[in-house]
Amino acid sequence: MASMKYIIKLILYKPLFNALIFLVWLMPYHNVGLAIIILTVIIRLILLPSSMKATRQQKRMRDLQPEISALQEKFKGDKQKQSQELMAFYKKNDVNPLGACLPLLIQLPILLVLYYVFINGLNTSRFDLLYQFTPRPEYINTWFLGLDLGKPDKFILPVIAGILQYFQSRQLTPPSSNTNGKGAEMQVMISKQMMYLMPVFTVLIAGRLPAALPLYWAVTTLFAVVQQWWVFSRPSDGISKSKFQISKKAKEKPATTKKHGVEVTVRKKK
Repeated sequence: MASMKYIIKLILYKPLFNALIFLVWLMPYHNVGLAIIILTVIIRLILLPSSMKATRQQKRMRDLQPEISALQEKFKGDKQKQSQELMAFYKKNDVNPLGACLPLLIQLPILLVLYYVFINGLNTSRFDLLYQFTPRPEYINTWFLGLDLGKPDKFILPVIAGILQYFQSRQLTPPSSNTNGKGAEMQVMISKQMMYLMPVFTVLIAGRLPAALPLYWAVTTLFAVVQQWWVFSRPSDGISKSKFQISKKAKEKPATTKKHGVEVTVRKKK
């Protein structure tokens, strides 16, 4: 456990701490808010290849949702067969259902490390963590847009982060019209619930942390929203249709009436 903490400190904590202090030294009036924004953009650019790959996976999953829903409906009585067909369908369309989780798995350790970086990096008391070549600013200005980033902000930055979180979740929620079957409708309902719950959790949690964290979260979420918009606006390619797609026409049962003791099937014209 101690060795893991040492590794995290060596490869994440100290580099991020030194990068923050260096950017503070570069900024006018040593403003830490501007330094955090630039550091956030740098982190997002470093993670851009992996996050772009994951965002494309998210788009393919959303575009394939009608096919996935139809397949789940077809084999809803046989879970083993359903899993086999889903895996075959994912492989055929070059989709990794877990690929969309990669950015979150990378973001969480960075977010936890940045929590300590921002606590120690908002004053000059921990300059012993700096590399020898890192310049040392005479002071650190924690005021940004009228907010002290070293103290919790219960309203402005948490609300901004929550609103951006809502738009990011909304981009990933498939339309209700793209689903077939009760299972798919349940998934859409859960997605919509999370679309509203996650921003609320973001606001509540961010309001208890130093304002530097909500600022970072707002900027990184804005970056993700723009990235998803760009990827989702591109045309889809290479998507194979499932032979199990269930159309609304196939689901409709023809109405039957009896006339003079003879059963007559009546089909509605569209």
